Amino acid sequence: MEHTAYLALGSNLGNRLSNLKNAISNLAPQMDVKKKSLVYETPPWGYADQPPFLNQAVMVQTYMEPENLLGHLKRLETVLGREPSFENGPRLIDMDILFYDDLILNTPPLVIPHPRLHTRAFVLVPLNDIAPDFVHPVLGRTVNELLLDVDRLNISEYKGK
Repeated sequence: MEHTAYLALGSNLGNRLSNLKNAISNLAPQMDVKKKSLVYETPPWGYADQPPFLNQAVMVQTYMEPENLLGHLKRLETVLGREPSFENGPRLIDMDILFYDDLILNTPPLVIPHPRLHTRAFVLVPLNDIAPDFVHPVLGRTVNELLLDVDRLNISEYKGK
C-alpha cells in the first residue's frame, strides 16, 4: 500500500545545498519524491551559536510503515555523513517525518504528526510551499493557518549556489 509522508530536511554544515540534494536523491527506491519546496535559509533554533540552516520540505510516496520509515531515514542520515551531536546542535543532514497520511501516532520511538512542527517557522514555511491546505490531524488547522502563528522574520528563500 502506498502512503503519503511529508518530510523536513535541514543542513547547516559543509555544502548545505548539496547535502539537501544528496538526501533527496537517496530517498529512492523506498520513497518516490512527488513535491519539493523551495530551499530556505533559516537561523538556528534551540542552540544559537552555530551556522544558519538550509531547510526544505518534501512530499513522498512510500510503502514503508512509519517506524520502518523513521529507521530508514536515520540510517540514511548516517550514510550521508551525519555524526552524533547534542540536541539542536549543528548537523550535516537532518530528516524528520512531519506527517504520514492523516495518522496520529504516539509511541516511544516516534510521534506523528511531529510534535513541534506547528511552532517552527523553519518547518512551516517550506511545508506551506507543497501542502498549504493539508490539515493537521490533531490541531484541525491547515499548514497555511499554522504559519500565521509563527515568526517568519529571519527566514528567506535561499538564492545561493
